Amino acid sequence: MTRKALASETRRTSAGLGYRMVGTGRPLLLLHGLMVSGEMFDPLAERLQGEFRMLIPDLRGHGASGAMAPPFDVESMAGDVAELLDETDSGSAAVLGYSHGGAVAQALARVRPSSVGRLFLVCTYACNVSTLRERMEGWALVALLSFVRPATLAGAILQPSQGGGERSLTADQVAWLRMIMGANGRAQMRGAAEGLLTFDSRPWLKDIRAPTLVIAGADDTAVPAHHFDALTLGIPGAMGAAVQGAGHTLIWTHTDELADLVRDHARLA
Repeated sequence: MTRKALASETRRTSAGLGYRMVGTGRPLLLLHGLMVSGEMFDPLAERLQGEFRMLIPDLRGHGASGAMAPPFDVESMAGDVAELLDETDSGSAAVLGYSHGGAVAQALARVRPSSVGRLFLVCTYACNVSTLRERMEGWALVALLSFVRPATLAGAILQPSQGGGERSLTADQVAWLRMIMGANGRAQMRGAAEGLLTFDSRPWLKDIRAPTLVIAGADDTAVPAHHFDALTLGIPGAMGAAVQGAGHTLIWTHTDELADLVRDHARLA
């Protein structure tokens, strides 16, 4: 049996961005990874809903925002979530970006610094194609998405053995994540993957002023340690935390540890 989504009504911005609002407390914007949707945050949101009012959008082209028109680049997605913050009167919110969502979070912090009170960058990068191998893998993904459905890719990529260390994704979690990925359109995911090939925040990381915590899985092979180093060294005053025994799926295998890091960093003055 797959897990059920955290109960919350899907709303839309005037531009058509689908989002959910969960919990009460300080505003926290959660930005998901490539080829999934905001539903990926449900386990984390369940733990934080008594402390944060979480805005959980489906980024342009993904999930409930699948009908939005291109382009699907990082800058357009950042513009969408800036409008979401405006239309929900969220003021200055904490922003957590996971993987691809971390690129969107950085772009938001650059173009709308007044909207980002605190920044969490989880399992993410300043440039996802900074090595030859990464560039080859990026273009290979774009090529695959020219003729392979996200559901097919999900079946090949997601396995119960993933997770890192002693913890792995359960069969339940794998089925749930395959369902989320499979709901996305191939053309939209190809456009989003292409958008990541041109994203590179390294020249302007120094301009990010929001207090930042960079979180990595110590055993993450999808986003290796050099990306963690680029962000922690490039953003002024950034702090870093590596979750031991965790890989790129730490949000599901180490949910409690991630929730504690968010709580602790959010309490800092």
